[in-house]
Amino acid sequence: MTDTHGMDRDSVHRDCERVRLAFHRLLDTATEAELARRTDDTRWTNKQLLWHMLFGYMVVRALIALTYVFGRLPHSFSRVFAHLLNAGTVPFDLINYAGPCGAAKMYSRRRMGAAFDRIIASLHRHLDGESDAELARGMHYPTRWDPFFKDWMTLADVYRYPAQHFDFHYDQLTLGGS
Repeated sequence: MTDTHGMDRDSVHRDCERVRLAFHRLLDTATEAELARRTDDTRWTNKQLLWHMLFGYMVVRALIALTYVFGRLPHSFSRVFAHLLNAGTVPFDLINYAGPCGAAKMYSRRRMGAAFDRIIASLHRHLDGESDAELARGMHYPTRWDPFFKDWMTLADVYRYPAQHFDFHYDQLTLGGS
């Protein structure tokens, strides 16, 4: 279990801003040809992977809600929930791949950037309102769904997660600005 005493909220805020600026730089400098280029070690194009990186931040809002709920229940509830999600990894992987393929066709750069800004602003507000007790609450997570999910994650871990996810995928982009 992760200790949140002394969690450096400013560090999380700085990570959010660092990632937000990097995301905008990528969107602003990439050519259409670069966005259509394949990425390293994924089946996605750069635009599809950028959308997936945005989606990683979208998901955090749901993870926060889940942690609020399961963090108040006996640990066995989230253990069973995580086990069920791990059992559904194959359909999850298919949806996780196909989602960005379709969404990247519907999201313009402007729309992706605006969505990213809204999510980051929301995370800043929510983090500022969290008590130390809330940040210490946790639950079991499906470790087969994401390499950055640990068996037990606190709400503090959830706030740190999307920057890890973003940085991992940033290295897979084949854009000039990455």
